[in-house]
Amino acid sequence: MTTLFDLTGKNAIITGSTRGIGQAIAEELAAHGANVVISSRRQESCEAAATTINARGGGRAIPIAASVASKSDLEQLIAGSRKAFGPIDILICNAATNPYYGPMSGITDEQFEKILRNNILSAHWLAQLVVPEMIQRRDGVIVFISSVGGYRGSSTIGAYNLSKAADLQLARNLAVELGPHNIRVNCIAPGIIRTHFSRALWEDEANANKALESIPLKRIGDPQDIAGAAVFLASTAGRYVTGQSIVIDGGATVTIGGI
Repeated sequence: MTTLFDLTGKNAIITGSTRGIGQAIAEELAAHGANVVISSRRQESCEAAATTINARGGGRAIPIAASVASKSDLEQLIAGSRKAFGPIDILICNAATNPYYGPMSGITDEQFEKILRNNILSAHWLAQLVVPEMIQRRDGVIVFISSVGGYRGSSTIGAYNLSKAADLQLARNLAVELGPHNIRVNCIAPGIIRTHFSRALWEDEANANKALESIPLKRIGDPQDIAGAAVFLASTAGRYVTGQSIVIDGGATVTIGGI
């Protein structure tokens, strides 16, 4: 491990970190020395993920269940993290939801509000909760897990894409506001990654083959493909990067499928 990527002594919170991209990020941050708070809605899932990380060595992991839809849950998450580890150095907002698949004309108000609350309002809340101590220390990193969907229109996941576009702008706004305090705020925008969350996009063979037409690397991504970028942004290696979005999609956004 080089000092550029060394996170020893840093304390990180990763939401939605009991599986998929969030779990991979938590494992890599811990492997590079960070103490990590594992969080999702179910305590037993958090405990299982934390146990796996602790068995591997590196930074320590603790489980704290929280629903990103609940501001009081998130307040308790931050308070519990501080009690266990001390000040929060790294915040990774990964948890997201998409309860609706279809055209915008068919989405209910409740579904739309749930997407906005879980995918963007929760990120705003979490940032508000950790920023004051980061300002005091003049150091901190915030990363929002967005999506390439934030750059595209869609006839089936339009509301989700809208929320992910909002993540991109939230990062830009906070980068401007917090840069003078040496706080960096960025996004990671994954393409199609082989996770439970995106299974509708890849588990059907016809859908997967169609998607592969527009991916130059000719494979669906794995969660580990995203984790390295999180380590980069959280570490000294990324110390002059802020307000940006790193697209990790196997090249899908630089081509037109089938051509």
